[in-house]
Amino acid sequence: MGKLTVGALRAVLVVVLAGTVFVQALMVWALATDPEDGSLPLTPLRVITILGMVSAQVALVCVWRLVTMVRRGTVFSHAAFRYVDGVIGAIVAAALVWFAVTALNAPGQRDDPGVTLIMGGIGLAILGVALIVLVLRMLLAQAVARDVEAAQMQAELDEVI
Repeated sequence: MGKLTVGALRAVLVVVLAGTVFVQALMVWALATDPEDGSLPLTPLRVITILGMVSAQVALVCVWRLVTMVRRGTVFSHAAFRYVDGVIGAIVAAALVWFAVTALNAPGQRDDPGVTLIMGGIGLAILGVALIVLVLRMLLAQAVARDVEAAQMQAELDEVI
Protein backbone atom coordinates (compact mmCIF):
# COMPACT_ATOMS: atom_id res chain seq x y z
CA MET A 1 0.00 0.00 0.00
CA GLY A 2 1.55 3.27 -1.11
CA LYS A 3 2.11 6.35 0.99
CA LEU A 4 -0.30 8.37 -1.15
CA THR A 5 -3.06 5.78 -0.72
CA VAL A 6 -2.54 5.58 3.03
CA GLY A 7 -2.44 9.37 3.32
CA ALA A 8 -5.62 9.79 1.28
CA LEU A 9 -7.45 7.13 3.28
CA ARG A 10 -6.34 8.65 6.56
CA ALA A 11 -7.48 12.09 5.40
CA VAL A 12 -10.91 10.68 4.58
CA LEU A 13 -11.07 8.91 7.95
CA VAL A 14 -10.16 12.11 9.81
CA VAL A 15 -12.77 14.16 7.94
CA VAL A 16 -15.50 11.58 8.55
CA LEU A 17 -14.54 11.22 12.21
CA ALA A 18 -14.60 15.00 12.68
CA GLY A 19 -17.97 15.15 10.95
CA THR A 20 -19.48 12.49 13.18
CA VAL A 21 -18.18 14.20 16.30
CA PHE A 22 -19.69 17.49 15.07
CA VAL A 23 -23.07 15.84 14.43
CA GLN A 24 -22.96 14.18 17.85
CA ALA A 25 -22.25 17.51 19.51
CA LEU A 26 -25.19 19.08 17.70
CA MET A 27 -27.46 16.21 18.70
CA VAL A 28 -26.45 16.46 22.36
CA TRP A 29 -26.98 20.22 22.24
CA ALA A 30 -30.40 19.71 20.65
CA LEU A 31 -31.32 17.15 23.31
CA ALA A 32 -30.47 19.65 26.03
CA THR A 33 -31.99 22.81 24.56
CA ASP A 34 -34.69 22.07 21.99
CA PRO A 35 -38.10 21.16 23.42
CA GLU A 36 -40.21 18.75 21.41
CA ASP A 37 -43.39 20.08 19.88
CA GLY A 38 -45.04 16.65 19.87
CA SER A 39 -45.11 16.12 16.10
CA LEU A 40 -42.32 13.54 15.94
CA PRO A 41 -40.50 11.54 18.60
CA LEU A 42 -37.37 13.67 18.24
CA THR A 43 -35.64 12.59 21.45
CA PRO A 44 -35.44 8.89 20.47
CA LEU A 45 -34.30 9.82 16.96
CA ARG A 46 -31.59 12.07 18.35
CA VAL A 47 -30.36 9.38 20.73
CA ILE A 48 -30.39 6.85 17.89
CA THR A 49 -28.40 9.29 15.74
CA ILE A 50 -25.80 9.66 18.49
CA LEU A 51 -25.55 5.86 18.80
CA GLY A 52 -25.26 5.51 15.03
CA MET A 53 -22.39 7.97 15.02
CA VAL A 54 -20.66 5.96 17.77
CA SER A 55 -20.85 2.82 15.64
CA ALA A 56 -19.37 4.71 12.70
CA GLN A 57 -16.58 6.07 14.90
CA VAL A 58 -15.71 2.58 16.16
CA ALA A 59 -15.47 1.37 12.57
CA LEU A 60 -13.31 4.36 11.61
CA VAL A 61 -10.85 3.77 14.46
CA CYS A 62 -10.62 0.07 13.64
CA VAL A 63 -9.99 0.82 9.95
CA TRP A 64 -7.30 3.34 10.97
CA ARG A 65 -5.57 0.67 13.05
CA LEU A 66 -5.80 -1.86 10.21
CA VAL A 67 -4.32 0.64 7.76
CA THR A 68 -1.48 1.19 10.22
CA MET A 69 -0.91 -2.56 10.40
CA VAL A 70 -0.93 -2.82 6.59
CA ARG A 71 1.61 0.00 6.35
CA ARG A 72 3.88 -1.73 8.88
CA GLY A 73 3.42 -5.13 7.25
CA THR A 74 1.90 -6.69 10.37
CA VAL A 75 -1.68 -7.12 9.18
CA PHE A 76 -1.23 -10.87 8.73
CA SER A 77 -1.19 -11.49 12.46
CA HIS A 78 -3.64 -12.45 15.15
CA ALA A 79 -3.71 -8.84 16.39
CA ALA A 80 -5.61 -7.80 13.26
CA PHE A 81 -8.60 -9.93 14.21
CA ARG A 82 -9.69 -7.65 17.05
CA TYR A 83 -9.94 -4.71 14.65
CA VAL A 84 -11.77 -6.69 11.99
CA ASP A 85 -14.14 -7.93 14.70
CA GLY A 86 -14.60 -4.30 15.76
CA VAL A 87 -15.59 -3.35 12.22
CA ILE A 88 -18.05 -6.25 12.05
CA GLY A 89 -19.55 -5.31 15.42
CA ALA A 90 -19.85 -1.67 14.38
CA ILE A 91 -21.63 -2.61 11.16
CA VAL A 92 -24.06 -4.89 13.01
CA ALA A 93 -24.68 -2.10 15.53
CA ALA A 94 -25.35 0.32 12.67
CA ALA A 95 -27.86 -2.14 11.22
CA LEU A 96 -29.60 -2.41 14.58
CA VAL A 97 -29.69 1.38 14.87
CA TRP A 98 -31.18 1.54 11.37
CA PHE A 99 -33.83 -1.02 12.33
CA ALA A 100 -34.67 1.14 15.35
CA VAL A 101 -35.12 4.16 13.07
CA THR A 102 -37.31 2.02 10.84
CA ALA A 103 -39.45 0.95 13.81
CA LEU A 104 -39.84 4.57 14.97
CA ASN A 105 -40.76 5.68 11.47
CA ALA A 106 -43.19 2.82 10.74
CA PRO A 107 -46.28 4.17 12.56
CA GLY A 108 -46.17 7.32 10.43
CA GLN A 109 -46.05 5.23 7.25
CA ARG A 110 -49.37 3.38 7.62
CA ASP A 111 -50.66 4.87 4.38
CA ASP A 112 -47.48 3.98 2.50
CA PRO A 113 -45.90 0.83 3.99
CA GLY A 114 -43.48 0.64 1.07
CA VAL A 115 -41.23 3.15 2.79
CA THR A 116 -40.95 0.88 5.81
CA LEU A 117 -40.20 -2.09 3.56
CA ILE A 118 -37.49 -0.15 1.74
CA MET A 119 -35.98 0.93 5.06
CA GLY A 120 -36.05 -2.69 6.25
CA GLY A 121 -34.31 -3.69 3.02
CA ILE A 122 -31.61 -1.11 3.65
CA GLY A 123 -31.12 -2.61 7.13
CA LEU A 124 -30.71 -6.05 5.55
CA ALA A 125 -28.19 -4.60 3.09
CA ILE A 126 -26.20 -3.20 6.01
CA LEU A 127 -26.19 -6.65 7.59
CA GLY A 128 -25.03 -8.00 4.22
CA VAL A 129 -22.00 -5.70 4.43
CA ALA A 130 -21.24 -7.21 7.85
CA LEU A 131 -21.39 -10.67 6.30
CA ILE A 132 -19.00 -9.60 3.54
CA VAL A 133 -16.53 -8.33 6.14
CA LEU A 134 -16.97 -11.63 8.00
CA VAL A 135 -15.99 -13.50 4.81
CA LEU A 136 -12.97 -11.21 4.49
CA ARG A 137 -12.12 -12.05 8.12
CA MET A 138 -12.14 -15.73 7.18
CA LEU A 139 -9.77 -14.97 4.30
CA LEU A 140 -7.52 -13.11 6.74
CA ALA A 141 -7.57 -16.15 9.02
CA GLN A 142 -6.46 -18.36 6.13
CA ALA A 143 -3.70 -15.90 5.21
CA VAL A 144 -2.47 -15.76 8.81
CA ALA A 145 -2.44 -19.57 8.98
CA ARG A 146 -0.47 -19.74 5.72
CA ASP A 147 1.94 -17.09 6.98
CA VAL A 148 2.54 -19.06 10.20
CA GLU A 149 2.99 -22.26 8.19
CA ALA A 150 5.45 -20.56 5.85
CA ALA A 151 7.43 -19.21 8.80
CA GLN A 152 7.62 -22.72 10.31
CA MET A 153 8.76 -24.19 7.00
CA GLN A 154 11.37 -21.46 6.65
CA ALA A 155 12.64 -22.21 10.15
CA GLU A 156 12.88 -25.93 9.33
CA LEU A 157 14.68 -25.13 6.08
CA ASP A 158 17.11 -22.87 7.93
CA GLU A 159 17.91 -25.74 10.30
CA VAL A 160 18.64 -28.10 7.41
CA ILE A 161 20.89 -25.60 5.69
